[in-house]
Amino acid sequence: MARGDAGRGGGLVALTFCLLAARGELPWPPETTVELSCGAGPLQVILGPEQAAVLDCGLGASGPPTSITWSKDGGSLPEHDHLRLLPNGSLWLSQPLAPDSSEEASPGNSELIEGNYSCLAHGPLGAVASQAAVVKLATLAGFSLHPESQVVEENGTARFECHIEGLPAPVITWEKDQGPVPEEPRAPAHLIGDLSPFPRLIILPNGVLQILDIQESDTGSYRCVATNSVRQRFSQEALLSVAPRGSLASTRGQDVVIVAAPENTTVVSGQSVVMECVASADPTPFVSWVRQDGKPISTDVIVLGRTNLLISSAQPRHSGVYVCRANKPRTRDFATAAAELRVLAAPALSQAPEALSRTRASTARFVCRAAGEPRPALRWLHDGAPLRPNGRVKVQGGGGSLVITQIGLQDAGYYQCVAENSAGTACAAAPLAVVVREGLPSAPTRVTATPLSSSTVLVAWERPELHSEQIIGFSLHYQKARGMDNVEYQFAVNNDTTELQVRDLEPNTDYEFYVVAYSQLGASRTSTPALVHTLDDVPSAAPQLSLSSPNPLDIRVAWLPLPPSLSNGQVVKYKIEYGLGKEDQVFSTEVPGNETQFTLSSLQPNKVYRVRISAGTGAGYGTPSQWMQHRTPSMHNQSHVPFAPAELKVRARMESLVVSWQPPPHPAQISGYKLYWREVGAEEEEANGESPPGGRGDQAWDVGPVRLKKKVKQYELTQLAPGRLYEVKLVAFNKHEDGYAAVWKGKTEKAPTPDLPIQRGPPLPPAHVHAESNSSTSIWLRWKKPDFTTVKIVNYTVRFSPWGLRNASLVTYYTSSGEDILIGGLKPFTKYEFAVQSHGVDMDGPFGSVVERSTLPDRPSTPPSDLRLSPLTPSTVRLHWCPPTEPNGEIVEYLILYSNNHTQPEHQWTLLTTEGNIFSAEVHGLESDTRYFFKMGARTEVGPGPFSGLQDVITLQEKLSDSLDVHSVTGIIVGVCLGLLCLLACMCAGLRRSPHREALPGLSSTANAGNPALYSRARLGPPSPPAAHELESLVHPRPQDWSPPPSDIEDRAEVHSLMGGGASDCRGHSKRKISWAQPGGPSWAGSWAGCELPQAGTMPSLTRALLPPAGTGQTLLLQALVYDAIKVSVLGRRGRKGEKGLCACEE
Repeated sequence: MARGDAGRGGGLVALTFCLLAARGELPWPPETTVELSCGAGPLQVILGPEQAAVLDCGLGASGPPTSITWSKDGGSLPEHDHLRLLPNGSLWLSQPLAPDSSEEASPGNSELIEGNYSCLAHGPLGAVASQAAVVKLATLAGFSLHPESQVVEENGTARFECHIEGLPAPVITWEKDQGPVPEEPRAPAHLIGDLSPFPRLIILPNGVLQILDIQESDTGSYRCVATNSVRQRFSQEALLSVAPRGSLASTRGQDVVIVAAPENTTVVSGQSVVMECVASADPTPFVSWVRQDGKPISTDVIVLGRTNLLISSAQPRHSGVYVCRANKPRTRDFATAAAELRVLAAPALSQAPEALSRTRASTARFVCRAAGEPRPALRWLHDGAPLRPNGRVKVQGGGGSLVITQIGLQDAGYYQCVAENSAGTACAAAPLAVVVREGLPSAPTRVTATPLSSSTVLVAWERPELHSEQIIGFSLHYQKARGMDNVEYQFAVNNDTTELQVRDLEPNTDYEFYVVAYSQLGASRTSTPALVHTLDDVPSAAPQLSLSSPNPLDIRVAWLPLPPSLSNGQVVKYKIEYGLGKEDQVFSTEVPGNETQFTLSSLQPNKVYRVRISAGTGAGYGTPSQWMQHRTPSMHNQSHVPFAPAELKVRARMESLVVSWQPPPHPAQISGYKLYWREVGAEEEEANGESPPGGRGDQAWDVGPVRLKKKVKQYELTQLAPGRLYEVKLVAFNKHEDGYAAVWKGKTEKAPTPDLPIQRGPPLPPAHVHAESNSSTSIWLRWKKPDFTTVKIVNYTVRFSPWGLRNASLVTYYTSSGEDILIGGLKPFTKYEFAVQSHGVDMDGPFGSVVERSTLPDRPSTPPSDLRLSPLTPSTVRLHWCPPTEPNGEIVEYLILYSNNHTQPEHQWTLLTTEGNIFSAEVHGLESDTRYFFKMGARTEVGPGPFSGLQDVITLQEKLSDSLDVHSVTGIIVGVCLGLLCLLACMCAGLRRSPHREALPGLSSTANAGNPALYSRARLGPPSPPAAHELESLVHPRPQDWSPPPSDIEDRAEVHSLMGGGASDCRGHSKRKISWAQPGGPSWAGSWAGCELPQAGTMPSLTRALLPPAGTGQTLLLQALVYDAIKVSVLGRRGRKGEKGLCACEE
C-alpha cells in the first residue's frame, strides 16, 4: 500500500505499477490505497485506465477519526458514479472512459475527477486537516517536437531530440528503421588509442539521442517512441545520412560551435539532472566542465558519454552555474556555454509543535521550525481552519511561534503548523487540552459597557453566581472589535468593586470587553463580551487643500476626505474660510460632508486670496488647516496664458505624495506641465502661511520643474519624510509661457505609533527588550520606550549577570541614555540574563522581565585537562582526559599529537582526532620499549584551541610470550629434537670412552645420606608453569673460599664440551660467581634467570656458570639443554628482526 509520506514535496504516487504495467511487465492493479494526513505533501495520484484509488483519511498517531469530511478544490464533493464515499469514510474514485471505449477519459469526465482532494478528520480532541492529494488522469499528448533529418560526416556527432508531455511521464526510447536501435555499439579501438572503449550511442534521461563517431552503418531513419500507462506514440521519422570525412564544406576547418548547450534547470531535491553539451569542430573538440563560482564539481556528478553531466540525485549543494567549455585541439579556439542549476528542497520540520495541557486562563506556546529551499513560509491552523490572530492569539517570530494567552475552552483542539514553498509542503499537528478544575467560580454576569465620552467607557458587571465567596479579584480585558491582529489589554481589579472606567480609548471605535474572576484555585470562564462604540470627537486634523482657478473670477477648492484615524467620527460638514490678502475681513461657507470640492465665485481677478478649511463631526469643528494663498488670473492677455490644471488632488502617504489632476480649460493650447515641490520650514509653518505664493521664486523649490507630457495626469513624489509639511505647485505651459499655478499644501502621514492607554505613576519598564549576540564577548541589548506612559524618560539602567547566578555581588549595572547598549567583557558561549529599568524625573520604575541571551562560541581558551597516559601493550598506549576548563563552545573534536622525537616541528607529528563526546582513546601501531611524547588540543566550531604541555610514556617491552608465533613454535620443536639427538650421541660417546665413570663427582650417595642438612632445593628460572624447570637436587653447601677440586673442574669441562658450546662465556656475565646454595644468597637458578639473554650473534650455549655440581645427574643436563634450545629459537627470531641484544657473546 502506497503511503502519503512516500515522497517529500510533490511525491509522485503513480499508483505503484504505472511504468511496469505500461511496458507489459505487470498487470494493472485494480485498486490502490493512499493515506492522507498531516505530513509531507502535496501527494500526486495518477489514475491509469481501468484503475481505481482509495483515499484514506487519518489523524496520524492519535488513532482513528470519529468522522471524516471530504472536499474537492475547497468545495463539496460532486456526485458522480466514479466518485463515492465508502462506509468507513474513505473516498473511492476511478477513471471514467470515453463513450468510444478509448483508453483516455473524455474531457467532461476528466474535470469531474481531476482536482485537489483533502479531508478533515475529527477526533475526541479536535479536527486535523490533511494535506492535499492532487488527482490527475493518465494522458499522453502528441509530440510537440519531432526529430529532424541531418547529414553528418564520418566520425562526427549526430543528435536527435523529441518532446512530448504525458502523465505519468513517458519513457522515451528510439528506433532505427522501425526496429530497436543497436545496443550501445562501442567506438573502434583505433579511434580511442589506449583508452578503454566507450559507448557510441547515448540516450539521455531527457530523451535526447546522441550518436558519436558516426559510421556508415549508422545511416537510416530514426524515430522517437514515447510510452506510458495510457498508450504508445511514435514521432515522425528523421533520416541520418553519413557523408565522407571532409566532404561537407560547412564543417571543413570549422571553428568551435556548441550545437547543444546546457539549459537552465530547476528540479526538486532527489531528482536526476542532465546538463547536456554537444560541440562541433574540425577536428573534434575536447569538452570540459567547471563551476562558475570556482568550487570543485561534486564527486557524485558523473560524465555521461563524453560531454554530458549527470547528477543522479540532485541536492541543494549541487546548485550553481555550470560552464561547458569546448576547445579545438592544438589551437586556442574555444567556445563556452553556461546554465544555472537550481535545486529546490521541500520543507522539512526541524522542530514540530508538541502536545500541551494547560489550565484555564494560562498561556500556551507552540514552536515550529522548518528548513527548505527556498525558505518556507509558516502558517497555522486550528481544528483544520486557518488561525486568525487576535488580542489573545499572536503569531510571532515570522510565524514560528504561536502564543495563546487567557486560554479558554474554546482554544482546545488541534493546532497545525504548515510550512510551504514552491517545492512542497510539510505539516505537523499537536493538541491543546484545557484543564478545568473543580470548585472554580463561574463567569461574571451582566457585563455592560457605557460610553462616557469619545475616549472613556464605564464597564460594570455582577459577581459570579457560583463560589462567589472564594473570589480574590477580577481581570478586565478589552480590544478593538474590528480589524485583524488587534492588541488585547487587561487591568487587574480588586475584589471590592465591580466596575472600572477605561480611559484613553480612540473616538468613534468599536471595543469589546470581557471579565474573568479569580479564586485561589484558578480562573473562571470568560464572561459574555460586551460591545461598545465610543462617542465622536472633533477631527484631529484638517483636510489638505488644493487651489486652482478655471477663470479669473473663480477659485476651485478641492480636498480629500479625512481617514477614520483623523476624523474621530462621521464628518458631516466642512467650513471653508477665505479673504483677500492680509485684510482682516474673512468670509466663510459651509459645505456638506459628502462633498470634496467647492468653487469660490465672484472674486476679483489678479488678486491674492487666502483660503483654509476645517472638518466637522457631530461634536463640532476641528482645527482648521493653514492659510493657503492663491492669485487669480488677470483679465487681460488671456489668449496665450494657460489656466491652472483642474481638480488638483494629492494623496498623502508616509513617504510619498501621489499628485493627480485634470487638464485646464482649453487643453489643446498647452504643451505639458511643470511640477514643483518643497518642504515647508518650521518658521514658515509657524507663520501660518502668510507669505505670498511664489514669493521666494522658483529657485526656492526643492525639486522642479519636473517636465511632464500633456497626456500625463498623475505623478508620485517619493523619498519624503513622514509627518512633514510640503507644498506642491503644478502649472501648465505652452510654447509662449507658463500658465497659472494650482497649489497644494499638506503633511505626509506620520509614522505609525500605537495609541495605547496612558499609564499613570512611575514609568513602566521599556518595551520590546531584545538581546542579540554580537561576538563571543559582547551582546547588543536594544529596547523601546514604554508603550504607554506620560512620564518623561530620562535614562535607563541595565542589569545583567550570568544566567542562574545567585551571588548578588556579581550582578553588573550599566546606565544608558539611549535605547541600546553594547555590553562587552563577557565570557564566550555563556548565557546571560538582562533586565532594563526606566528612570523618569525623580521617579524610578521597576525592572522589566528578564531577557536571556548567550554569547557566540569561540576557540577553547584552555587545552583538555587531566591528561593521563598508560601503556597497554608494546604497541598500544591508552589516553584519558577531561574537557577543557574553558571550552568556549561545544567541543566538536579532540586533537591528539604524538611523536617519538619531541624536537620535530608540529606538522611532522602524527595527528589523531576523536569526537567531542569521547574522553579516552587508544593509540596503536607504536614501537615497543620506546619513549613517545603526547599533547592534546580541543576544537569548537570556531577553531582549535591551545595544545597541552608535553607528556611522555614508554611503551612496554616485548615479552617472550609476545614473540612466540607459529614459526617460533616450529623452531622450538625442531631445536628440542636436535638437542635430544645430540645429547644421546654425546652420552653414548662418553660412556664408551669412560666406562668406569658412573656418576659425576662432587656428591656421593654416602655423603648425601649421611648429611641431610647439606641438601637444598633449587628452581630453574624463570619460574614458568612447566614442571620441567623445577629441579630437585642435592646441593652441597660451600664456604666462600671453597674451590672445586681439579677433578670437578675437569668433569665440568667435559660436560660443557658435551654441549658443543666451546669455551666462550657471556661477556656480560663472565665474571659473575654463582654459588649453588649459599645461605641467604640467590640460587644458581635465580642467577641464570637474571642474566639478560643475548639477542644477536652466534648461537649461545650453556655457560660454565650454569653447570650444577657433580652428581646432580643427567636429568639436570637434559632440562638445561631443553631450555637452551628454546632460547636459541627465540633469539634466532629476534636476530632476524635486526634487534641488538643487551649483551653479545665473544667469539
